[in-house]
Amino acid sequence: MVFGFGKKSSQEQNDDAAAEAQNAAPGADGGAAAPGPLQPADPSDVAYDRSVHGPFDADEISGVDGYVDLGALLITPREGLQLRLEVEERTQRVIAVTLDLDGSSLQLQAFAAPRSEGLWEDIREQIGLSVGSQGGSIETLDGTFGKEVLAKLPAEAADGSRGYRVARFIGVDGPRWFLRGVFGGSAAMDRDAAADLEQLYRSTVVVRGDSPLPPRDLLALRLPKDAVADATGHVAADHPAPAQGGEPFRRGPEITQIG
Repeated sequence: MVFGFGKKSSQEQNDDAAAEAQNAAPGADGGAAAPGPLQPADPSDVAYDRSVHGPFDADEISGVDGYVDLGALLITPREGLQLRLEVEERTQRVIAVTLDLDGSSLQLQAFAAPRSEGLWEDIREQIGLSVGSQGGSIETLDGTFGKEVLAKLPAEAADGSRGYRVARFIGVDGPRWFLRGVFGGSAAMDRDAAADLEQLYRSTVVVRGDSPLPPRDLLALRLPKDAVADATGHVAADHPAPAQGGEPFRRGPEITQIG
């Protein structure tokens, strides 16, 4: 597994669904071609029990051994997995982690949530407003984790023709936290391609902590402590390891905090 780093400006953080421009899919006539339909998940999976299937709360696991410790998130290592930590340019704080696997990506952000109610329903509405304001469209589907949002935005392909950039948003409400995931690449449109990343989402552990936080505040992420940067600036982490500084930044996916 390899770590990399992405840097985001404040403007980029306001582009809530400008996801994965490389997903532009122009039609044969040069016009925009809408992505094929993403089929609903098996109905037996729609009534999702988080406490059984994950993602999990830190109080629901026996220990942190075997995880990559990113502070608010514990990630399960996997062969071929690359992690990119997204850094806000203005504050230099880590605001998201993106998991890259087999040509697809999953961005994760964890938020504080009220004890008595979840955030996912309201955030789905905000995604729709944000995408609509950018000339795109959304579709709400029943997915593996319950309701999910497929967002499509007009985009220009490399050859100048019109296409779409696509992102699939999922969310699960936990005890005093909310974990949002955004799929890019093939995983945004193909459930089979998303299977391994969905499993990584399930196995993610959220460390909420005891500090009082306003709802929708990002939970603090941090770099792993003991990984060492190689000559390319990536940080190898073939085993769970908490990072030392000094690694160069590189740009990450254009999917950011909502709310």
